[in-house]
Amino acid sequence: MANTTFSGPVRSQNGFQSVSIDATTGAVTTTATLGVTTSVTNLTTSNLVFQDQNHPTTAAINATATATAAQVATGYITSTSAAPTTITLPTGTLLGAALGAAAGTVMDLYVDNTAGASTVTIAVATNGIKSDAANTTAASFGQLTVASGATGLARFTIMFSSATAYAFTRTA
Repeated sequence: MANTTFSGPVRSQNGFQSVSIDATTGAVTTTATLGVTTSVTNLTTSNLVFQDQNHPTTAAINATATATAAQVATGYITSTSAAPTTITLPTGTLLGAALGAAAGTVMDLYVDNTAGASTVTIAVATNGIKSDAANTTAASFGQLTVASGATGLARFTIMFSSATAYAFTRTA
């Protein structure tokens, strides 16, 4: 099929879909849908990479361990440990490879310790740098500990400066 270039706005009452067609089977797969509720305006930065914030899978880490890149890539780690637990993040190289990261890739990691009975501490590994840029804006920002119980939920932001190095900041 040929490419078509328009000089004015393209309008549709039923949305738009981007599709790919398998060269062997001819099967059509929808890769993106823009519908009535989709809104993008004035996006000008070319290196933004967004990760899905819907977490259909989660990872449970209930004892001190190094999280795998696949566990972190779920974006949601739970802990129900009765003992203090330290979760060490994977190296920047392993995490970057699992996420297909490049400079500018950003993802949020949620740590849920609401069912735990003791503190969870997050530690960064090789090529991971704890950012303390937000330490002065709120009491919990920058902290790498997650309390247990009702207040035991934290959001961390992982920002890649290259495919193999990231800065790690608690953001909520």
